[in-house]
Amino acid sequence: MILTSNRNLLFCDCTTNMKSVFATLPSPSQGSVEIFSLRFNAYGLMIALGVIAAVWLFKKRLVERGHENPDDAGSIAMVAVPIGIIGARAYHVITDLERFQGNWIDIVKIWHGGLGIWGGITVGVISGIFVARKRKLGIAVGLTCVAPGLALAQSIGRWGNWFNQELFGRPTTLPWALEISAAKAKSAGFAAGTTFHPTFLYESLGCLLICVALIKIDQKWRPRDGRLFAMYVAGYTFLRFFVESLRIDTTKHIGGLRLNQWTAIVVFALAVVYLIIDRLVELESWPRKFQKKLSSKSRDSQD
Repeated sequence: MILTSNRNLLFCDCTTNMKSVFATLPSPSQGSVEIFSLRFNAYGLMIALGVIAAVWLFKKRLVERGHENPDDAGSIAMVAVPIGIIGARAYHVITDLERFQGNWIDIVKIWHGGLGIWGGITVGVISGIFVARKRKLGIAVGLTCVAPGLALAQSIGRWGNWFNQELFGRPTTLPWALEISAAKAKSAGFAAGTTFHPTFLYESLGCLLICVALIKIDQKWRPRDGRLFAMYVAGYTFLRFFVESLRIDTTKHIGGLRLNQWTAIVVFALAVVYLIIDRLVELESWPRKFQKKLSSKSRDSQD
């Protein structure tokens, strides 16, 4: 009887301890990381690691495609990344201009967070295309090769928001709820100790899934060059729409939806329209290609 009671007590203690361990996802106490006695801003470090991973994957995929100079991946990144960061910051500032009025110096403080992915990808990709053309890399091939890398970079970069304790979602008591500092909770209008949806984690895992899915799709079906990039855009905007619906940070609302949700809807629609048109063009050209192939075989047999 005593043994059974002790076992039950031990089980209860273990259960309680497990719950206390997995009750919340803690946030870092500071926004910096120390490596070999050097202190780095964690937000910038996560972005840098994301870029490194993206360039590595981009280069690897260029090799698989038989591109003559896979080091072009690094050359493109040297231009596209800094310009993309400027575009990302510009998008954030333009869409949230009221926050900077009277504090214009804060515009350059990107280490505090505030990079709009829409501006970053748009400007970064356009600048990358110019470099790719100069280096004789086909635009469609380049976009196909870089697409999974962009998703991988976003997956890693989102952890910068974790270090900054920003862009979290609505309050929740789920086992993976995000715990933030009392000051951050109060500044968001909630009591100290409130836990929130870790939207950075949702987006990070979602982008990682998109990266893996794009690679698998490319390996199995080998879509036409350029189509994989459209799939990346459609996949990310679909993910972002739902993640955005959980976020509670201040932003503009139009028709009951956040501005970034409308952006996601528009960009998703454009990506899907491109995929549909590209597929129709492929289907229309198939009979001509088949007929041309038959004619070629016929001439060979006559010879």
